Amino acid sequence: MLKESYPYYLANAAVAANTALEVRDKFSGEVATRVALADAGVVDTAIAAAWEARAAMAALPPFARRDVLEHCVRRFQERSEELALALCIEAGKPIRDARGEVARLVDTFRIAAGEATRVEGETVELQVSERALGYRGLVKRVPVGACSFITPFNFPLNLVAHKVAPAIAAGCPFVLKPSEKTPVGALIIGEVLGETGLPKGAFSILPCPVAEADALVEDDRIALLSFTGGLVGWELKARAGRKKVVLELGGNAACIIDADPGRPVEEVVARLVSGAYYQSGQSCIGVQRIYVHRSNYEALRDRLAADVAKLRMGNPRDEGVFIGPMIDEAAARRVEAWIADAVAAGAKVLAGGARSGNLLPATLLEGVPHDSALYREEAFGPVAAIEPFDDYADALSRVNDGMFGLQAGVFTGDLAHAMQAWDRLEVGGVIVGDIPSFRVDNMPYGGVKASGFGREGVRYAIADMTELRLLVIRD
Repeated sequence: MLKESYPYYLANAAVAANTALEVRDKFSGEVATRVALADAGVVDTAIAAAWEARAAMAALPPFARRDVLEHCVRRFQERSEELALALCIEAGKPIRDARGEVARLVDTFRIAAGEATRVEGETVELQVSERALGYRGLVKRVPVGACSFITPFNFPLNLVAHKVAPAIAAGCPFVLKPSEKTPVGALIIGEVLGETGLPKGAFSILPCPVAEADALVEDDRIALLSFTGGLVGWELKARAGRKKVVLELGGNAACIIDADPGRPVEEVVARLVSGAYYQSGQSCIGVQRIYVHRSNYEALRDRLAADVAKLRMGNPRDEGVFIGPMIDEAAARRVEAWIADAVAAGAKVLAGGARSGNLLPATLLEGVPHDSALYREEAFGPVAAIEPFDDYADALSRVNDGMFGLQAGVFTGDLAHAMQAWDRLEVGGVIVGDIPSFRVDNMPYGGVKASGFGREGVRYAIADMTELRLLVIRD
């Protein structure tokens, strides 16, 4: 069970504030715990502390940063079931998926521990003309300074980890605002960081209302803002001033199944089920649009619909449940309405059922109009649309027809088609032989178009959290 209450972390120290935020069990709706709630004054104090900690964090030797991260790895492993249960309760994530996210949390910190001692530089050959004879150039990476992080509800551990772990490896102090809907996992990470010898001010983890967090975006003492969430990220970028900004803003991920998919149909279907309905579809790279070559369409559609209809929905603590609750009833109502609108416009439901509170059954539709919200927007729920195609080039164009561009999946046994997808698809990543939902925590991850810019994946995040500094020496 969760503790009765959790403090926030201000300049490394646990603080039990007078004002508390209720965190509800997403399945039962009951209050599961309470967390200390910060306000704008606390956020300002945290930014000031991070600003003051810049030099101490930058001076922390690489081996010391590695040791902090390795301590976190050990403690997360020791507390893995506690962390999984917290995810299950506060996010409604089925317990087996919650355990998978804890494993990724460990992976991300482990990768960062390795990278902490590999923040490398290079030599620059300056003697390109006679006037530069006798000059030598060296470049190293230095921390950018204080960072602010804003994270969403759907991966309360690993999306926090993808900001916190690289910051420690790079030597950057930070202030983190976790989602108010799922703050517990971040605060447990704070407990573990509090066990280390990080310099005072190195980290603050502050659940707070959005209205109290303006300084995380606008304060010039912050050198980098990293935001994961919705399209509001573009507004935050406009307000951010001179600071560096990294945005991961979601998607409307598509998957192509070619005439020769390169995999048995049962394997393709199993991966589509996972990608579209994992954690009730609440993933930025969840499979939302499925394009199947007409030669395979009927057989694959029918098998997929049958498998989707079998998915068990219910209490996420039940080991056999695949579909747990959505984050709240408002989110479930929105997706339900989008499905109804698509059906009213001519779409056919192949699998699905009636919503119950924030439980929405896994739903598969065909014939979804291309001008509908369900086709063009990010559904962020347990629903996918399937349709046939005749021409592979047309399928690529359909994937590109939209404002998002995070990742795409392509099942093909044709190497030329795989390379065409890599060349033509307007996305941050092309996954050949699998669904767009595939992610490993050291790969560069991020999108183009409305999906944002910049890349996560530990080494790539460290690059954003550091600056190049040149040294020129004259012989």
